[in-house]
Amino acid sequence: MGKTNVSLRGKNILGLADFTAEEIRLVLETAKEMKNIIHRDIKKVPTLRGKSIVTLFYEPSTRTRTSFELAGKYLGADVVNITAGSSSIVKGESLRDTLYTIEAMGVDAIVMRHKAEGAAEYASRVVSPVILNAGDGAHAHPSQGLLNLFTIEQHKGHLAGLKVAILGDVLHSRVARSDIYAMRTMGMEVHIAGPKTLLPRFLYEEPGIVVHERIEDAIKDADVIEVLRIQLERMKGGLFPTTREYARIFGLNNERLALAKDDVLVLHPGPMNKGWEISPFVAYGDNSAIQEEVQNGVAIRMALFTLTLTGGKQE
Repeated sequence: MGKTNVSLRGKNILGLADFTAEEIRLVLETAKEMKNIIHRDIKKVPTLRGKSIVTLFYEPSTRTRTSFELAGKYLGADVVNITAGSSSIVKGESLRDTLYTIEAMGVDAIVMRHKAEGAAEYASRVVSPVILNAGDGAHAHPSQGLLNLFTIEQHKGHLAGLKVAILGDVLHSRVARSDIYAMRTMGMEVHIAGPKTLLPRFLYEEPGIVVHERIEDAIKDADVIEVLRIQLERMKGGLFPTTREYARIFGLNNERLALAKDDVLVLHPGPMNKGWEISPFVAYGDNSAIQEEVQNGVAIRMALFTLTLTGGKQE
């Protein structure tokens, strides 16, 4: 990796809106080195030996929490997981007091997922460890946005100039927001489609975003398609008639996929509602990189730990 004056040491990873193209490039280049470690027979390096990391999850997670944990362990750090259901949070302990308790134990980084938008930023103001936002409400999911860019570049060889279609429930998607910021920063052409009730107002006000009424228009000649999960758990109802109707009008199936470029890359942050926003044939088809995203997530999170805790220095 070439020399750069950019450093993320001590930086809280709260969202991608404040990332420069140079900072994103640094993360992607570092992730390439990290992915090599994942492919080794012995997945262990001493980069973070003596460092301690806590993952603090107030919402359920499989991919994100596990990949952050593995990322820390592959780099030699001590990692402790805390979930809301198995801690003093169930006794009514406040977020501030939980953070103070973790800080008092001398940890170097806290990976946090919380249902409240802005929770990670709040944590960065009240305690001193590096905060890595693993998702705060519908606001941001920076590591997912970065791993999506990494997956795209691994397949396409570049980012600038690519047309990406983001489909579905943007309103409740922290992934979509992080994707949009990062993709525009890296010179990608962003097209959006979904039910009007699931498209937030900011999409129509932000420059560089094209919003389509028909999913077919967004998909046409796309290099990349990012399908978003229908987040029923965040909805109060009435945003679309039925999941069957959604699949008929907005679901990504083979017929619609054929409108994109032949080598289109299909992404989905998971977990998938197969048969609703995406058909099983597309999810497991030749164009899908959905499982690869999971592996790339470990590499990106290893990169973020390395860059924020050591400045990129490796043993």
